[in-house]
Amino acid sequence: MFLLLLALTSADTARTVQITVAPGESLTVTMVGEGAPVVLLPGLFGSAYSYRYVMALLDSAGYGSFAIEPLGMGTSARPEDADYSLTAQADRVAAVLDTLAVQGAVFVGHSLGASIAMRVAYRRPELVRGIVSLEGGPGESATTKGFRRWMRFAPVARMLDVRRIMQQMLYRDMKSMSFDDSWVNTRVVGEYTSGLARDPRATIKAYQEMAKAEEPELLRDHLWAIVCPVVLLVGDTKHDAGPPSEEIILLAERLPSFTIDTVARSGYFIQEERPGAVVDVVRGFGSGGTCGGE
Repeated sequence: MFLLLLALTSADTARTVQITVAPGESLTVTMVGEGAPVVLLPGLFGSAYSYRYVMALLDSAGYGSFAIEPLGMGTSARPEDADYSLTAQADRVAAVLDTLAVQGAVFVGHSLGASIAMRVAYRRPELVRGIVSLEGGPGESATTKGFRRWMRFAPVARMLDVRRIMQQMLYRDMKSMSFDDSWVNTRVVGEYTSGLARDPRATIKAYQEMAKAEEPELLRDHLWAIVCPVVLLVGDTKHDAGPPSEEIILLAERLPSFTIDTVARSGYFIQEERPGAVVDVVRGFGSGGTCGGE
């Protein structure tokens, strides 16, 4: 109940803006608080809402939070002819931070969001002070198992209630991937999928483009250049998502500064079940240095 009240209080001071990064391409950014910057990137089916508790705790601790929804996700734009590669997504996140004059931020990325954060770190190292990966590895594609399951419905989307199907899938997955699934209810699922209501067909098209997107360069070839600390948090509850063992080994072998920690009493959605654990890691980064070594 305390976290809910804190989140509601922070919501009263939150500002949400649309920032244009290219013609037809705008990203939704939700900002809460003032202080040392923390950038939050959701997973494929997430949004700024998924970080509501984390942002409230960060606000209370004196940080300024910037939840950025990548192109085609949350309530950001969904142009049909855009480059939906993770590299392009990282460059858009960097463009948003340039517009906001934000540098030296701690990045928190859930699942796919962590892969985007790592790309920002080697392409624009001055923007990143450290990375907290929530169940995310060095992914080279947005095409996860859950994503492919969802895309099976795309050919018949015109005949179906897309939002309802998405909500049913997310509800089931959230329940099965949680330590304590009491946080999962129809309101939460509805908030996660609120972007679909604006234009379901545009969302499907964006997802299809994500599935087809090819990376101009592989993240694994640039991990060595990420010199700032990277912390991977994984839940202790068994689930079918999260980075496979080979990706974790790759991070350990190639990142100059890498730590993996297990979060007790948590599943795949650590930011929902244990937001305090996420904030504790953010606070542990201190106040100095960036991925550029300054």
